[in-house]
Amino acid sequence: MGLGGRAMAAPYPARVSVMLAVQSRRLLTARIEFLGTTPSGKRRKEARLETNGQVLTDFVRSVAGHKHICLEEGTQAEWLYEMLEPLADEVVVELPERSNGVKNDSVDAWQRADELRRGDIKRMVYKAPGKFTALRAAARSYEVTQRDMVRAKTRLNALYRSRGVHGMGSEIYDPEQRGRWIAKLPLHQGRVAELLSEQLDGLVQAQQVAEKWMLEEAKKVPIVRLLESAPGIGKIRAPQIVAVVVSPYRFRMRRQFWSYSGLGVTTRSSSDWTKDRDGRWVRREMAQTRGLNRNRNPILKRVFTGAAESVIRRGLRQPLRASYQRQLEAGTKPNLARLTLARRIAGAVLAMWKHQEKYDSAKQQ
Repeated sequence: MGLGGRAMAAPYPARVSVMLAVQSRRLLTARIEFLGTTPSGKRRKEARLETNGQVLTDFVRSVAGHKHICLEEGTQAEWLYEMLEPLADEVVVELPERSNGVKNDSVDAWQRADELRRGDIKRMVYKAPGKFTALRAAARSYEVTQRDMVRAKTRLNALYRSRGVHGMGSEIYDPEQRGRWIAKLPLHQGRVAELLSEQLDGLVQAQQVAEKWMLEEAKKVPIVRLLESAPGIGKIRAPQIVAVVVSPYRFRMRRQFWSYSGLGVTTRSSSDWTKDRDGRWVRREMAQTRGLNRNRNPILKRVFTGAAESVIRRGLRQPLRASYQRQLEAGTKPNLARLTLARRIAGAVLAMWKHQEKYDSAKQQ
């Protein structure tokens, strides 16, 4: 964590940066950087603090001047943000770029301090404590239990396939029908299947409770009911969108929202110039695409691609479904047509949220 304080010193205002790097449950390394009257900073002092809320808040209060805090995104970033945000003029959560070589907390901490001093923080993480708190907690619980349930089903299915058993379908997940399939396994593998089945039963129950909780919290948020009217969104995907995005005004344009959702097309090229028939160097007319952007929110990408699949399979009367069919007839590849459909749904959701209006299919003609 980088914290900057400003005092009334001449001719340049003095700044103080405090770097906090969590090392374990109990210890937290604090590095204090005093930036003097010159643009370059001078390192003066290091200290070690206990990872305790009272200790950290007292430490931040002891720094005089205007405080600007920078945190690295991690397990404790949300807790630190909620605790220290009232004590500072600004709190920024950064997602640093991956660095190669030997990892060192001290080097990383001073690098964050230097980025804070220079205003060179490139990737900030949005934090909004107090907004849709219950819905966000419920959606996070639903996501975790859903993922664990799917993994348990995959693990159980792989056990049967490893013994040459096929054609199980969903019967191995049903407590009333799985017995005859367990009987086809050898004794020891049968015991493993019984244990995995018991684990799955508990996860299914937990997932149902989490889903019910999320739907209950979604009823308390009016914007969720508004977004449910978008094609392919429904009662499950709408609260997930609200829980992740929180505020649509984070995105000035829909292209920014596409990139955040993993629907932005990446173009890279090392040969932008080529020779024509006369031997002259000219710029390439067609950009070379390299797939979709990877720095995305996986939940939103899954939501909008799933919504596109739902429209393709069930939205026969949707104008978006007709547009998708026209693209296929024009020779567009199915994966590119699905991407276009997902982007249109994402753009419609963002516009609906900003304008507080229900979905209008006439605008998608």
